[in-house]
Amino acid sequence: MTPQQSASSAEIDLSRFVRPGDRILWGEGAGEPRSLTGALVEQRAQLGGVEVFLGVSFSETFCSGHADHIRFRALGGYGTNARLSHHGALEIVPSHLSSVPRLITDGRIGVDVVFVQVSPPDARGRHSLGVVADYVRPAMARARVVIAEVDERTPRTRGDTEVDASSFTAVIHADRGPLEVRPSTPGAAELAIAERVMAFVPDGSTLQFGIGSTPEAIAGGLTARRDLGIHTSLLGDRVLDLIECGAVTNARKGLDRGVTVAGMLVGTRRLYDYAHENPEVELRQIAYTHGASVLSRLEGFIAINSAVEVDLTGQVNAESVRGVHVGAVGGAVDFMRGAAAAPGGCSIVALPSTARDGALSRIVSKLSNGVATAPRSDVHLVATEHGVADLRGRSLRERAEQMIAIAEPAFREELTVASRDLT
Repeated sequence: MTPQQSASSAEIDLSRFVRPGDRILWGEGAGEPRSLTGALVEQRAQLGGVEVFLGVSFSETFCSGHADHIRFRALGGYGTNARLSHHGALEIVPSHLSSVPRLITDGRIGVDVVFVQVSPPDARGRHSLGVVADYVRPAMARARVVIAEVDERTPRTRGDTEVDASSFTAVIHADRGPLEVRPSTPGAAELAIAERVMAFVPDGSTLQFGIGSTPEAIAGGLTARRDLGIHTSLLGDRVLDLIECGAVTNARKGLDRGVTVAGMLVGTRRLYDYAHENPEVELRQIAYTHGASVLSRLEGFIAINSAVEVDLTGQVNAESVRGVHVGAVGGAVDFMRGAAAAPGGCSIVALPSTARDGALSRIVSKLSNGVATAPRSDVHLVATEHGVADLRGRSLRERAEQMIAIAEPAFREELTVASRDLT
């Protein structure tokens, strides 16, 4: 990819395209076109008040002070969205990720303007959406205005990412590359959880990994497995490690054999370079990555997600703690249900047993905010550093016994007392 002079966010006058009250959307994660979003921040006072819709965010673009002229709405508090939530500047739209394209198409999530980060054109003059597919296309189809940030270092990826320049209302040029997000360094609890979970991931499984340090640690522990497949929403560097060591080959997938399928890439330059024009990686829209009819055909599909807390019956809160949104409904339940429908499938919720340096139990008698992201009927296995609770086919009393057994020992007595009220 040949570099060219980078464009400044000041080089586009958004007021030529954005009207007061417009609703603006862009790709999630590393797909944020930061020259355009930077221009939005700089010019927000001149735009007459706008609304933005955020997916998972990892950039430092926005802060609560920008709510003076921008109304922030989001699927949840993942990543840097949590800062907006903490300051009361974020309105949450609780939704399964599988529902978002339809909500956009039906106008229930309003879209007037879309910003897209795209690659330079290929030999046929076609651009790529680069590191994110998920709900960008439905948004582009609905929008009045589509502004493209053509970035010299954005990879050309395969799948549902090809777009024609005729789709763009305006274009700016940049040379900064997609946002880089490095994988987290797992702690002792995460490493212990990974060791526990590995026993439930046989060779040939097709895997989905959720967001967070615990799923990343589990991915990092699977290097000795063989012929794993990947069908996931977010693809990061830990999965690339599995590909490079030979653990992931996608050779035994019932669908997309030989191909890693994801909705978006969120990682380092190493990951983006690997995906560039690579036929063994495809980024697909949400209808495919999260679709029940697709997931149910993935034999041996294992969904691995994390949570804020889990109660004694298996209900999962993956959204908020003490009134602050730090997660989302997102795609976890889509993948849980897909795993339940897939032949030989299984869903795993993995989390450390405590928070705040051991002061709080994350295995609880009642969810702290009364928020159940996933109902207990959708949860198969819950893993902590102390063990794995298999809730399949268990009564409420049996579930409580298993959950108490994987809680931090210091909290087991009070959880046992609380479990006596279960009916």
